[in-house]
Amino acid sequence: MKCIYCANDTKVIDKRDAENIIRRRRECLSCSKRFTTYEKAHVTLTVVKKNNEQEKFDRQKLITGLQKACEKRPIPEEVIESIADEIEIELMSIGEEVTSKKIGDIVMQKLEKLDKIAYVRFASVYKNFDSISQFEKTVKTLKSN
Repeated sequence: MKCIYCANDTKVIDKRDAENIIRRRRECLSCSKRFTTYEKAHVTLTVVKKNNEQEKFDRQKLITGLQKACEKRPIPEEVIESIADEIEIELMSIGEEVTSKKIGDIVMQKLEKLDKIAYVRFASVYKNFDSISQFEKTVKTLKSN
């Protein structure tokens, strides 16, 4: 890798593996300045929607959906990011194509464990609730678990 300061060659002086990320501390062989790089595997996921249209997986859409479900709940942003990471890793293990239904199901599982209110909020959009009875049924199911 080239130095970000002078564009000469660098050497790795420290390497640490974190969850799905490799942190490398580098030193320039010419100017001796140090900097850190982070490496993360990038897999292109394709989402197959209900109408069979395909689109690239958008992590920001996933995070936005989680944030809306968790709005005004005592859930830190770091937890939402962590759940998004878990979901993304799970999706990558499935393969290059994943259905929007599968993504929604995984999000529902994560939210049910995290926060029941966020779960019901997400479920109301994901399952397209159009009556109070659907809310009541979902809450009853949660109470019995």
